[in-house]
Amino acid sequence: MNKFTLRQSMLLLLTSVIWGAAFVAQSVGMDYIGPFTFNAIRNLIGAIVLIPCIAFLRRKSSAKQETANDSQEGKKALLSGGLACGVLLFVATSLQQIGMQDTTVGKAGFVTAMYIVLVPVFGIFLKKRVGVRVWAAIALAVAGLYLLCMTGNRLSFQRGDLLVLCCAGVFSVHILTVDHYSPRVDGVKMSCIQFLVCGILSGICMLLFERPDVGQILQAWLPILYAGVLSCGVAYTLQIVGQKGLNPTVASLILSLEAVFSVIAGWAILGQTLSGREKGGCALMFAAILLSQLPGKREQEERS
Repeated sequence: MNKFTLRQSMLLLLTSVIWGAAFVAQSVGMDYIGPFTFNAIRNLIGAIVLIPCIAFLRRKSSAKQETANDSQEGKKALLSGGLACGVLLFVATSLQQIGMQDTTVGKAGFVTAMYIVLVPVFGIFLKKRVGVRVWAAIALAVAGLYLLCMTGNRLSFQRGDLLVLCCAGVFSVHILTVDHYSPRVDGVKMSCIQFLVCGILSGICMLLFERPDVGQILQAWLPILYAGVLSCGVAYTLQIVGQKGLNPTVASLILSLEAVFSVIAGWAILGQTLSGREKGGCALMFAAILLSQLPGKREQEERS
């Protein structure tokens, strides 16, 4: 492993750690405020945090890079990418935040990680072939979801589980959108725009559907700051930067560890536990994530 690959891998590993622990912040934050209020503030904080980073990186970048970024085509790609990612992030995080009101941190982390399996499935619509290995991974993931979510006497998804699963589908589209735009634009700038768009849309919903209270917001200051500064400002930017130039199989595998860290964080911080059945579901889902991202025979031949 060369230095570049090691550096990019470490960036994505840090991303998965931050995102895993963020499930705790999201859960605790909603003890005080509503989901749209939480998302509005965290995303606006994320955008604000990146402004000085953009100014710093602009001074460090070369004249050639600035010319490419400031071209009409570059500005158009940056704006369209930021808007698209922002809208998708708004839908995904809203579904996730609302769903987490009715499920545990660990379960939400593993169900959200379904996006790793769904990405190659959605690739069908981009005329990318999906092999037997991926369909086997989907079967494993469905079995894992059954064990994880179909608890008790009711053989149906709980409301929170279903919303988080829908969130995973939207995150799949978000990842494909990031992959499309990240080679063409400044990753930090696009990240800042997506947070601004997501924060504004969440703020509109906050005013329409919730009654934000300053006192309650101040009570939730620690989880809001963690989610805003680290989960948004740092982790999503690390995702965009870390994906550049790294093998997508390696990148997806590292990001999928977010699910493991969410279970560890829920256990260590909130004392949440999973039953043996639910642990079996987690194991099957993680196996599906790994299987879906292992290189096929053709990919191995191309690398050799």
